[in-house]
Amino acid sequence: MSELPEKQVKRLHSLIQEAETNLAAAKELLISIIGDNGSVITPKSNTMDEARGKVIEGVFDGQKMAGPDGKEYPVPANYASKSKLVEGDILKLTITDDGSFIYKQIQPAERKQIIGTLAQHDGAYYVEVNGREYRILLASVTYFHIAIGEQVTIIVPADNPDATWAAVEAAL
Repeated sequence: MSELPEKQVKRLHSLIQEAETNLAAAKELLISIIGDNGSVITPKSNTMDEARGKVIEGVFDGQKMAGPDGKEYPVPANYASKSKLVEGDILKLTITDDGSFIYKQIQPAERKQIIGTLAQHDGAYYVEVNGREYRILLASVTYFHIAIGEQVTIIVPADNPDATWAAVEAAL
C-alpha cells in the first residue's frame, strides 16, 4: 500500500512541474505582447515576418545561407530543393520567438538551364555537364527519383561561372 501514495506523489510532482513550465511560458508570451510595463507593444513594421521575430537577409551558397555578419544558417535541403534555390539567391530568414527558422527567397539570381548526367562519388551527387560537375542535394535526387547515369536538367546561376552547386529542374 505504501507504493500507491509514492506513485501519487511522483505524479503530483510531475503535474506541478508541468504547470510551472506552462505558467513561465505564458508569462513570457504575455511580456512579449504587452511588455514589462503593461502597455501593448506595437510592431515597428507592418510586415508579419518582422513582427514575429528576428529577420536576417543573406546569400544562399548551395547548402546554407551566409548572413551579413558572416554567420552561416542551415537551409533545409527539402526547401532548397523544392524552391530550386541556386548559389547567389538572396534569402530572408525569420527566426521566430519560439526559435523556428522561416526562409523566403526574396531575390533570385539570374539563372540558366543546362542538361547533364547524374553521377555519384565520395558520398555526394553531381551532374556532369561537358566535363564539369555541379553538386546537387540528395533531397533533389530522392524527390525526382533520379538514377545514376540519367539525364537531368539543372539550374545554375547565369552570372557565376565558378558555381559549384546546381538545383534540379527535372529528370529527363
